This record gives sequence, C-alpha cells and structure tokens, in this order.
Amino acid sequence: MRSVTGTVLILVALAATLIALAFPVWTYRDRSGTGLANLEAGSVATSWGPLSAADRDFIVRVRLAGLWELPAGQQAIERAPTQAVADAGEHLVEGHTQLDARVRDVAARLGMELPNQPNDQQRRWLEEFTAARDMAYAQRFTNVLRAAHGKVFVLIGQIRNTTRNTLVRGLADEANMTVLDHITMLERTGMVDFDAIAAEATESGTASPTGPPPHPAAPADPPAAPPAAPATTYPLPPPATLPEKPREPKQPKNPKQHEKNEQPQKENERNEAPVP
Repeated sequence: MRSVTGTVLILVALAATLIALAFPVWTYRDRSGTGLANLEAGSVATSWGPLSAADRDFIVRVRLAGLWELPAGQQAIERAPTQAVADAGEHLVEGHTQLDARVRDVAARLGMELPNQPNDQQRRWLEEFTAARDMAYAQRFTNVLRAAHGKVFVLIGQIRNTTRNTLVRGLADEANMTVLDHITMLERTGMVDFDAIAAEATESGTASPTGPPPHPAAPADPPAAPPAAPATTYPLPPPATLPEKPREPKQPKNPKQHEKNEQPQKENERNEAPVP
C-alpha cells in the first residue's frame, strides 16, 4: 500500500514538473493581449525579465507581419505599375527579412512557439492583391498595408512603454524603425487615403482614448468700441522772462537844442581825425 502511495506521489510530482516546464510555451492561434490589470497573473519569469501575455502577443504579431508582408512586397516588385510602389515593395522585403530573423531568435531564447502561416485575414489580403490589376492593384496594396502598419505602430509604442523584458524591448525598437520606414515609403506613393484611415480609426475607437475635444462655444459679439475721446491739450507755461522791446530814441522837443547837443560831438570827431 505504501509503495502504491509513493508511486502516485512520484507521478504527481513529475506531472507538476512537466507542467511547470511547459508553461512558457504557447500556441498563439487567435490569442489576444492581456490588459494591464492582469499583467502579473499572465507573466512568466525569464532571464531577461518578466514576459507578460502582452509581450508574447506582440512577438507573435511581429512574426505574422513578416509572413504576409514579405510575399506582398515580392509581388509588388514584380507587378507594381509605378516605381514608387515597387520601391515600397523592396523596403517591405528588406525590412521584414531582417525583422523576421530577429523575432525568431527572440522567440527561441524565450522558449516560444511561433506560427508558420499568415492568419485568415492576411491570406485574404494577399488574394485581393493577386486578383487586382494595374492601378487598382497599386491602390489596394498601398492602402491595406498602410492601414495595417499604422495599427501595429500603435502597438509597438504600447509594448515599448510597458514591457519589463529586455529582449522584447530590443525587438520593439527594431520593429519601430522598420514599420516607420515602411509607412514612409507607402506614403511616398501618393496613393494613401488618409481620410479613410482616419474614419476607420474613429469608428474603432483607436483615434483617442478620451475622444475628440468638444467644440468651443461660439464667441459672443464683441461690445461696440467707445468713440475716441478728443486728445487732451495742455497750455504751454508762460516764459520765465518776457523779451524786452527795443527802445525808440527820444526826439528832443526843441530842434535847436538838438543841434547844440550835436556840435560838441562833431568837434570831437574833427579833433580825433588823423592829420594828413
């Protein structure tokens, strides 16, 4: 009896050990991220820091992006009706070739299983590209990929901000540069429908977590300006001293007396005259 009980305990312990070892390995089919409220509950300890459910979801999304954007880029190089679309296809191929190698390395270190096929939506997009022709193909290729990159761009920022795992943080940095480069190249085609992207973001509630700001109230009519007051004038102060008026020579009352006064002056002038 004791041997049976011991065997059962050993089997239970082995089973628990196997479950613990297998716990970090996930099959991410149709798995979505975990909210911040469940961060600790969904985290797994690793040598590079805690690996949250949101981290694992991000790693899988990076892998899925490469699985369908690589063939899409190769198709654009072959079928693009314009050079700008072909250039965008080349950047897709180059960027996701490097990023896919990085994500596979990160997943291997973390003991994660990755998908090997695009998901259903991505396969439908590839089928749409294959069925389209000429400029219709270019329009569909550009706008589908631009919208998809815009969504993952937001996700990268969230992961880069919240992850506590150094491997995931480094992957987010590389993915950020790759996605921004692809967005830039797609927009250079001049075919991106920004109105449609903005409308889709508004309908899905991803444009802003707080919603658009309210319209400001219409301003009331300004009050009528008062009439301009006349300028105030200030009188000049009086001068300190009044200028003196020129004095008029006094005329003698008796003309004969005036002549008598002039005779001594004439004599003096004769006396002072130089002798020749």
